[in-house]
Amino acid sequence: MIRSYLPALVFVGLGTSIGIVFAVINSVLGAKPKQHRAAQAEPYESGMPSDVKQGTAGFRFGISFYLIAMLFILFDIEVIFLYPVAIQLKAFGWFALIEIVVFVVLLFVAFIYVWRRGALEWK
Repeated sequence: MIRSYLPALVFVGLGTSIGIVFAVINSVLGAKPKQHRAAQAEPYESGMPSDVKQGTAGFRFGISFYLIAMLFILFDIEVIFLYPVAIQLKAFGWFALIEIVVFVVLLFVAFIYVWRRGALEWK
């Protein structure tokens, strides 16, 4: 029973030991502690310094920022679903090809809808 878990235990032990060794090497050979300056503590977003002090809740990002980020994640995940089928397309056959074409067409329709609604325009 333990023999079946032995490779996994060796892998976990090796990963843990390498992580510990790298952390020790970093603390020994690393540079001196960094000095924090007031400018480094200021919030900074989208290439412009913010006038908001840390700890205040009055500052909000525009909804377009979140919408574009969510759309990027959505379309990025869809590409992840396409990759395995593209690699093994010959093994899956014509049915998988037809499903992928339908999938891409639906993605394209969704993209056109989002584009027409103005969600991709940065305001």
